[in-house]
Amino acid sequence: MELVGSTLTATYAHPRPTPTNFLPAISTMASSYKNRFPHYSLTHSLSLPWRPSTYYKVAAITPTLAPFTKSSQGLTPSRTLPFVSNRTALFTRYTPDDWYRSNLTNYKESETSRHSAERLRVDTSRMIQDKDQQTRKTQTETTKNLGERVNDIVYWKTELNHEIDEMIGETNALTDMKKRLERALAETEGPLQVAEECLLHREKRMGIDLVHDDVEKQLLMEVDVIKSCQERMRRHLDKAIAQLASDRAAQHEIEKDLGDKQSAHRIDDKCHHLRNTSDGISYYRGVERVDATISVPESWAKFTDDNILRSQSERAASSKLRDDIETLLVVTANEMWNQFNRVNVAFTNRISETADAKTKIQTHLAKTLQEIFQTEMTIAAIRKAIRDKGAPMKVAHTRLDERTRRPNVELCRDSTQLRLVNEVHEIDDTIQNLQQRLREAEDTLQMLVHTKSNLEHDLAVKANSLFIDQEKCMGMRKTFPNTLRLVGYA
Repeated sequence: MELVGSTLTATYAHPRPTPTNFLPAISTMASSYKNRFPHYSLTHSLSLPWRPSTYYKVAAITPTLAPFTKSSQGLTPSRTLPFVSNRTALFTRYTPDDWYRSNLTNYKESETSRHSAERLRVDTSRMIQDKDQQTRKTQTETTKNLGERVNDIVYWKTELNHEIDEMIGETNALTDMKKRLERALAETEGPLQVAEECLLHREKRMGIDLVHDDVEKQLLMEVDVIKSCQERMRRHLDKAIAQLASDRAAQHEIEKDLGDKQSAHRIDDKCHHLRNTSDGISYYRGVERVDATISVPESWAKFTDDNILRSQSERAASSKLRDDIETLLVVTANEMWNQFNRVNVAFTNRISETADAKTKIQTHLAKTLQEIFQTEMTIAAIRKAIRDKGAPMKVAHTRLDERTRRPNVELCRDSTQLRLVNEVHEIDDTIQNLQQRLREAEDTLQMLVHTKSNLEHDLAVKANSLFIDQEKCMGMRKTFPNTLRLVGYA
C-alpha cells in the first residue's frame, strides 16, 4: 500500500494546533446569546429552524490527503519522498507517547465541547422557559392594563353620557324658558299699545278737560313700566340665547369627547380580547418606534374632567339664568298688573268725577234754563207794564193840555193842576224805572244765555271726556292679558 512513491505521513497525520476558543466560554456564550438579536428583529429570527450553527461556529478538523496526481511523477529526485525501504533517521514517525497524548487531547477537547454544549442546552432551555414565562407575564400585564384602560374609558363614557343627558335636559328646559320669555315679551305689546292709544285718545279731550290729571300720570307711568319690563326681558332673552350657545358648545365638546371615547373603547376592547390564537394578528415592522401619542393618562383624564366641569358650570349658569327669568316673569307680571290696576282706579275715579261734574252741570243748566224762562217772562211783563203806562200818560197829558185852554182867570194853579203835573211826573218816573229794570232784565237774560252756552259747552266737554275715558279707554282695557299669559304660558 505504500509503493506509490510517497510516505504515509499524510496531512492528517500531523494534527493542526487546536484553537483555544474551540467553543466560547459560558459567560461569553451568554453574552453572545443575549446580545445576538435586537428586540425588533427577534420575530424574524424566531422563524429560523433551531440549529446550533445559527448562533455558534462549529469547530471541525478536516483531514486532507496529499495530492496524488501525475504531476508528482515529474518531481526532481531531491524532492521525491523516499520509499519505506530507503527511510533514514531523518524521516522518523511520531512516538507512541505523541500518539497517546494526541488521543488524550482529542478526548479532553471532545469532553470539553460536550460539557460546553450541555451547558449551552441547559442554559438555552432555561432561557427559553424564562423568556416564555416573561413573555406570558408581560402579555398578561399588558392585557390587564388594557382591561384597566377599558374600564377607565367605560367610566368616563358613563360620566360623559350622564353629563350629556343632564345637559340635554338643561338645554331643553332653558329653551322652554326662552320660549316663555318670548311669549311674555310678545304679550306686553298689547298692554303697551292700549296705554299709548289711551294717551292718544285722551289728547282728544276738549277745553278745560285737557288736563294733566292722575289718569294721564298713571298712563305715562304704565308706559314706562311696560317698556322697562320689555327692556329687562330683552336683556334676559339675549342672555338666554348666549347661554344656549354656550350650552350647545359644551355639549358639542362632550359629544366629540364621547365619540373619541367610543372609538378608543372599541379599539382597546378589541386589543384586550386579542390572543395568540386570534385572527388578524400580524407583524408590523417598526410600529413600536412610532409614537403618535399626544397625551398622558393625567392629561387624558384632565381633558375629559375639564369638559365635564365646563359642562357642569354651563349647566349651573343655565339653571341660575332660568331662575332669574322665572323671577323676572313673575316680577314684571306683578308690576304690570299693579300698574294696570292703578290706572283703572284712576280712570274710575276720573270717570266718577267727570260724571258728577256732568250731573251738576246738567242741574245748573236746567236751573239756568228755568231762570232764563223766568227772566224772559219778567222782561215781557216789564214791557207790558211800560206799554200799560202809555194810556195813563196820555190821559194825564190830555187833561193838562185841555186845561191849558181854560179862559182867563180859570187858568188856576189848583190842586188838580198840581196833581196832574205830579201824575205825569210819577208816570214818567215809573216808565223810567221800568225801562231801567227792563235793561237790567235783558242784561241778566244775556248773562243767563251766556251761562247757558257755557254750561252746554262744558256739558259737551264732559260728555266727550266721559265717552273717551269710559267707552274708548276702559273699553280697550278690558282685554288686558291675564297673569298666566304675562308669565309666558299659552
